[in-house]
Amino acid sequence: SSPRQLPASVGGKLPGVYLLRSIDDADNFAGELVEGRRVAIIGGCYIGLEAAAVCASKGLKVTLVEAAPRILQRVACEETSDWFRTLHEQKGVTIYENTGLEKITEENGKAATVQLSNGDKIDVDFVLVGIGIIPNAELAADAGLQIEGGIAVNEFCQTSNPDIYGAGDCTSFQYRGELTRLESVQNAIDQAECAADNIAGETRQYNPHPWFWSDQYDVKLQIAGLNRGYDNVVARQGEREGALSHFYFSQDRLLAVDSMNDPRTYMVVKKVLEAGKNITPDQAADTALQLKTLM
Repeated sequence: SSPRQLPASVGGKLPGVYLLRSIDDADNFAGELVEGRRVAIIGGCYIGLEAAAVCASKGLKVTLVEAAPRILQRVACEETSDWFRTLHEQKGVTIYENTGLEKITEENGKAATVQLSNGDKIDVDFVLVGIGIIPNAELAADAGLQIEGGIAVNEFCQTSNPDIYGAGDCTSFQYRGELTRLESVQNAIDQAECAADNIAGETRQYNPHPWFWSDQYDVKLQIAGLNRGYDNVVARQGEREGALSHFYFSQDRLLAVDSMNDPRTYMVVKKVLEAGKNITPDQAADTALQLKTLM
């Protein structure tokens, strides 16, 4: 996939406006990371928050702008959003939510001001953009393959042409009855291995067990499962100080977990999900219960 870019009409092509996807992207703005400088980060999902954590840790003045009503809205519950908002604000990051970008204006040939939909103007030394990715499906489309939010593949990683296989975050497939495109290292590796096995003559279905992570300051967020369709969230304190997990349920069926500095809970839930077992909301809320006994 490729990172989404801001249109040139709002200043997305100005010098001093950077994307963050590859090592070359990181090298491009490495020289900007100087204590006391001012950065605006457009996008409040994991890429934006991870960039904010790095910049704030290096002593920069960080402003993060999210168009949705809250950060992490697309991927996490309100409780997880609240937890990370508090973390970043405690580190000095200014967060705008439910606020759009109107325009980036230049001065002396470089991005200098970020104008927001609420009328605020932010003086900056540079801008980082993290607003999602677009699947690189052009080659597949030119080849006449089916495109459905990505390069459509079946359970064997075959495209609409059975002699052509696809894998990675450019592909879309059915997962639990919904068209899904997984943007994760786990998917890129496991789906590619499945495709390779089938190319080599095996007949193996791809059955992903999604997991993700994010490092922000001294916090490691680990996620197991997909929270899509949840109707209940249960918070559980971890065994060590500051550890917390949010369990996602749909009609008492465990879907996923967000674990903040709580690797023991994450590992148990990951194994439970992979084994097709369940943890109930009451069990998740009972901190006296050792979850590993449910394996």
